[in-house]
Amino acid sequence: MERQLHRSIADFWLVPMLSALRKRVLSLPRTWKRVILVGFDFAALAFVLWAAFSLRYDRWELPNSIDEWAIVFSAPLVAVPVFVRMGLYRAVVRYLPERAIWTIVQAMALAAILWVLLAFLTAMTGRGFVPRSVPIVYWAFGTLGITGSRLAAKWLFWPSSRKALLQRPVVVIYGAGEAGSQLASSLRNSHFIAGFLDDDQTLHRREVVGIKVFAPSHLPSLVRDFGVKQVILSIPSLSLTRRKEIVHEVSHHGVKVESLPAITDLVTGKYLVSQIREIEIDELLGRSSIPPDPDLIREMIVGRIIMVTGAGGSIGSELCRKIAQWRPQKLVLFEANEFALYNIEMELAAAKDVSAVPVLGSVTNAQRVIGAIKEHGVQVVFHAAAHKHVPLVEANALEGIYNNVFGTKIVADAAFEHGVKDFVLISTDKAVRPTNVMGATKRWAELIVREKAAQAVEQQSKQRFCAVRFGNVLGSNGSVVPLFKKQIAMGGPLTLTDRAMTRYFMSIQEAAELIVQAGALSGGGDVFLLDMGEPILISELAENMVRLAGLTVRSEDNPKGDIEIVAVGKRPGEKMFEELFYDSSSAVPTRHLKILRGVGQLAQPVKLGPRLDELRIALSIEDEKAARALLFSLIADREAGEMSH
Repeated sequence: MERQLHRSIADFWLVPMLSALRKRVLSLPRTWKRVILVGFDFAALAFVLWAAFSLRYDRWELPNSIDEWAIVFSAPLVAVPVFVRMGLYRAVVRYLPERAIWTIVQAMALAAILWVLLAFLTAMTGRGFVPRSVPIVYWAFGTLGITGSRLAAKWLFWPSSRKALLQRPVVVIYGAGEAGSQLASSLRNSHFIAGFLDDDQTLHRREVVGIKVFAPSHLPSLVRDFGVKQVILSIPSLSLTRRKEIVHEVSHHGVKVESLPAITDLVTGKYLVSQIREIEIDELLGRSSIPPDPDLIREMIVGRIIMVTGAGGSIGSELCRKIAQWRPQKLVLFEANEFALYNIEMELAAAKDVSAVPVLGSVTNAQRVIGAIKEHGVQVVFHAAAHKHVPLVEANALEGIYNNVFGTKIVADAAFEHGVKDFVLISTDKAVRPTNVMGATKRWAELIVREKAAQAVEQQSKQRFCAVRFGNVLGSNGSVVPLFKKQIAMGGPLTLTDRAMTRYFMSIQEAAELIVQAGALSGGGDVFLLDMGEPILISELAENMVRLAGLTVRSEDNPKGDIEIVAVGKRPGEKMFEELFYDSSSAVPTRHLKILRGVGQLAQPVKLGPRLDELRIALSIEDEKAARALLFSLIADREAGEMSH
């Protein structure tokens, strides 16, 4: 009966009172909450010092002189500025209680030492004496009192029913402008915002929408005090160079960097301010962006019937997306992989003004290729279908040769015989002085296209055949970027062949745009070279990807890092570095700053027939050794011709 009475009192009196008090305190402005906390600390520390003296003298009496009152109040007067400086009036205890307790211990120790110095100076003037035990008792009781007040406040105002609120992600917003303030307002209910970072010194130590603005150099302390794991860039108009600098600086602190969408996407309504996205590795390449030339696009795409082979692959699918934006009359999707074809068809079907026709078939099936070209009246072919994964093609050389060499031969022949006006082969930098089967097959493909261009000139058919050669595409199927992402998700290690290995990289979107424009620049027989910028160390790429994931690299200098990067040695056929040119002096600029043209392409007669017949025989009897020998012997002869020319 008595227990029920106590429960009734708690339910009908104590609980409502605490709930009302909690609501009242939580509704107060942040400044008033800090004032209340400072007032409590002042009174508590004064009481603790009085208690320390009372314990020492075993006399529990209030101070009875001005000097005694001054000594009691001197302790909080010294301690409160120390607490302010060490951040005890920030909301740290809600998120990192262990860190907050350690900070309180340090702050109380410093406050006690400073008070002892003050008391010693006071004693020298003859105005009182402090026993040695008093500072020790003051520090111990003060630490317990201040820590207990924080934990009690947490228990009272952040009860277990609000545990979900305390688990909210802790973020910092980089940029305290209009976009940053809107983002903060959008995220208040789902995130705890530890503060703004901004380069503008006039904003430092001020508050924007009730959130303090700090200098970027303050990020380490925010990470330490609040457990920040995410920094959101809220400057949509940020230049690429500055974005790269900020990401480089911020990611070194073991936090994940995300970004608002571009300002154009916000204005057009494609994204909302509250929709943040991850920063992709291609945003850190530092490549200058050049808008596409509308005349080149119009000439190549608008109102024409286009066929893309390998339409479901990484390059082929991006080509299809770009082409679909530029209003072709019809887009024929030629693909051997059923699931990949289904995906790209469904994606393009959402754009109702695009007539996309799926054709399931292999480029090695001549009847299927010819049927697709004739049935749809194809005017332009982008030949992206190929086996391109170096180790796999090396291990399956005959299939690689059959698909890449004879598949190209079949598509090029069909295009030539059935009046296709423009043919663009997607080639690779691995075709230059190839050391692997994949690169060698792509070099043969280039020579096949050159032969067709020579035939077109000879017959005056006005057909244009060309190849576009470029390096690695970030994020393409089988490339190193998806591999690194998977390894990071699994906790590492990241495996690379050699720390000194370099590669050329560009984004898949930029590659697709440049391929289309290069085709419009063709005079027949050209090998176009896309400007890939400077080669990038694979090890540097790996480190950047680890940091973008909000993790740190484990190394000798940082043995406690999250992800290790391990060199495992070169795979069969791999080169330490790739080249775009046989001879860099043979490349000349075009009207597009990012596209170079190889010169002298049709100066030498190209007769591949006999060599192709020999290679076909080797494939038919599955003589891999002979096929490899034939593959590389032709390239050696052609290289000698290229260099002598």
